[in-house]
Amino acid sequence: MLGLDTPVLMVIKDSDGQIFGALASEPFKVSDCFYGTGETFLFTFSPDFEVFKWTGDNMFFIKGDMDSLAFGGGGGEFALWLDGDLYHGRSHSCKTFGNHTLSKREDFIIQDIEIWAFE
Repeated sequence: MLGLDTPVLMVIKDSDGQIFGALASEPFKVSDCFYGTGETFLFTFSPDFEVFKWTGDNMFFIKGDMDSLAFGGGGGEFALWLDGDLYHGRSHSCKTFGNHTLSKREDFIIQDIEIWAFE
């Protein structure tokens, strides 16, 4: 995604068939600190479609390195965390988005993932 300067939509389907994800205000990149803006949000389709927008409590939007990709933070947990292989994930409530767990389980296995960039 180097050179890309547009929002990115990530949609995940886990092994339980749950669908959830994030709209990132900026493309994913390797970074030692959080980046992004308050336009970043999370969503889930379980049990009904629900969007979790920025609460204004902190600015822990997106953080990525070679080992993981994370969204949200506060209270020691990420709202959405994916391992570097994009196989395992974890979801917790967090202050950034005021969300509940996005999947049925806090720890989940990624069955499918799609990432879309916008022009």
